[in-house]
Formats: sequence, structure tokens, C-alpha cells
Amino acid sequence: MRQHAIVLVSAAVLLAACSSSGGDGGAGTPAPAAGTPSGTAKPGGPRTVATGMRVPWAVAFLPGGDALVTERDTAHLMRVSPSGKKTTVGTVPGVEPAGEGGLLGVAVSPSYSTDHLVYLYFTAASDNRVVRATYDGRLGTPEPIVTGIPKGPNHDGGRLEFGPDKMLYITTGETGDGPVAQDKNSLGGKILRVTPDGKPAPGNPFGNRVWTYGHRNVQGLAWDAKGRLYATEFGQNRFDEINLIQKGKNYGWPEVEGDEDGDGFTKPLLTWTTDEASPSGLAYAGGSLWAAALGGERLWEIPLDNGRTGRPVAHYQNDYGRLRAAVTAPDGSLWITTSNRDGRGDPTQDDDRILDVPVR
Repeated sequence: MRQHAIVLVSAAVLLAACSSSGGDGGAGTPAPAAGTPSGTAKPGGPRTVATGMRVPWAVAFLPGGDALVTERDTAHLMRVSPSGKKTTVGTVPGVEPAGEGGLLGVAVSPSYSTDHLVYLYFTAASDNRVVRATYDGRLGTPEPIVTGIPKGPNHDGGRLEFGPDKMLYITTGETGDGPVAQDKNSLGGKILRVTPDGKPAPGNPFGNRVWTYGHRNVQGLAWDAKGRLYATEFGQNRFDEINLIQKGKNYGWPEVEGDEDGDGFTKPLLTWTTDEASPSGLAYAGGSLWAAALGGERLWEIPLDNGRTGRPVAHYQNDYGRLRAAVTAPDGSLWITTSNRDGRGDPTQDDDRILDVPVR
């Protein structure tokens, strides 16, 4: 397999819009990707950590460096070591995979050393929900803490991340029913912010679990070194997005898509056309955001300069197929998962894989 260099940008360049691709999102018109700006190169390519997985959807690291990995369609929670050892630590009860739903997000409690709690987002018989369970070598009985998130054949959201404030952030989709994204009393089409026991977090803008609204389908969250929150978002027919997420803001769906004008809506930091991205997981490392692209089949690097985005750079285009998760590992590298067995990819005998991408 051809190896590529990861390029980190020493100074951000003003954004030039790029294009993207469908899958968990929509379809659009392709356009040339941005060229690689000058910078220092790190030779070599990703190291394969693990192979033979079934739609590894999310990754969260435990103290000590091993990772918990969800498999969407099997409902397996896997433990994967940096050396590639794989262990099934539990099959999550109540998961009903269908379409884009199944066992999705995973997060490890920021107080794991004392409470041994892990958090999971999954599609159940009647809804999408968040549960928590103890994990100490074995997965305990899951306890629901947020229920009633709309479910559907697509746009099920599913990312879980603890923020610097130690609150749990949950991304949800509008399941194809656009108006729910504008309904602040619905949990669909939102980024939610809750306490570790699932209650509305102190300081939330509307007195409920909603932090931001007007989202179509968010599957990536990441904070930069200054604590600013960013999210990926699937567009429909025109534009995928990277958004700066701010308390109480309305991100426009279904009234606007991409950077269209509209009263009271927050514009994205950058957009791609949908054939170049369909961005899912998002990580922050080395001064850049890193977005895993499903339909675009590449890893996007988005340099940041004090909260402003520079010119996106595409890596590994068409080398590994559909990319789903992007997570910063304890050593500062990125763990990326492929999603070629999700019904929309072209899997090889090694798929799905976890890749370790060096970043400096």
C-alpha cells in the first residue's frame, strides 16, 4: 500500500472552500481538493493496530493506554491494546442495529480511576439512548441515563465526549425529520450537555439538556487547547460543515445548509461539498482538527489559528476506504477506524481496521 506523509501546517492559510462526498449524509457535486500548503513533513504512514472488526464506530481510551471500541452492528464492546490485542468485554443488551443505528458512541468517565464508569450511546427498540455501566475487566449492567432521543433508519447522531468541564456532550441527529432540529424541546438534531448522571447540566441555555440546536446529523466533537468546541456536520445535497459550537446557538438546519444566509443562524467555520467529506469523527492534535471522511474516503487536516480555520488538507485519499472515528491517543497520535463493512463501503479481507496515525 502506498504510504503518504502527514503534513502539519505552521501557519494557517485563509480558508478556500473544498468539496466532499455522501454517506450518512447526502450527495453533491465533486470539486478539486485544496492543495497541500508548505510545512514540515513526517514521513511514513499509518500503522495498522487491528483488523477484522465489524464497523468500529467509536474509540475511547482507558487509563493505561488500551481503548474501548464499539462495533455498531454486533453490539460488541471491544478492548483493543496498542499492540493490537482484541478482547470482547461485553455484548450490550438492548441494542437493535438497523440502518445507521446500533451501538455507536463510547466515553470513559473522567473519574474512571475511582468510579470505573463507561458511557454508551445505542439504538434500542423505541429510541436512541445513553447508558452507563461499570467496567473493570467486565462490563456491568447498563443503566439508562438519557432516553427518548429520536431514532430512525438514518441520522442517528451518536457521538459521546466528556468536555473540559467534565460534563457529557451527546450528539443527536434529526432522523430525517428536519423540523425537530428547530424544536428546543426535542432531543433530535441537537448537541446535548448533561451531568454524569444524565441530568441537564448547570448553565445550559434553555433549562433542559439542549446545548445547541439546528443540527442535521453531528458525529464528531473535539476541543482545542483553549477549550473551544468544534463539530462535524453532514449536509444534505450541498455542503458538509465544521462548526464552532457555542452555548445556545442555532446552526440553521433545515432552514439553511452550509453558509447560506438566514436570520439568527450561526454560519459554519468551513464547508465542503458533500462528495469530498461526509465527515464523521473529529479529533484535535498538533494544532489541527482531523476529520474522518466516510464518502470522501480520506482524512482531512484543518489547521487552526486561534479558533480560525486554515486551508483543509486531504490525506490518504482512497487508500483505506471509508473513515469513521478519529480520536487522539494518549501518546498524541491519532487512532482512525475504517467503516467499509457498514453497507456502503467496498471491504477488503482486512476490514474493518484501526489505524494509528503519527502526528507532530
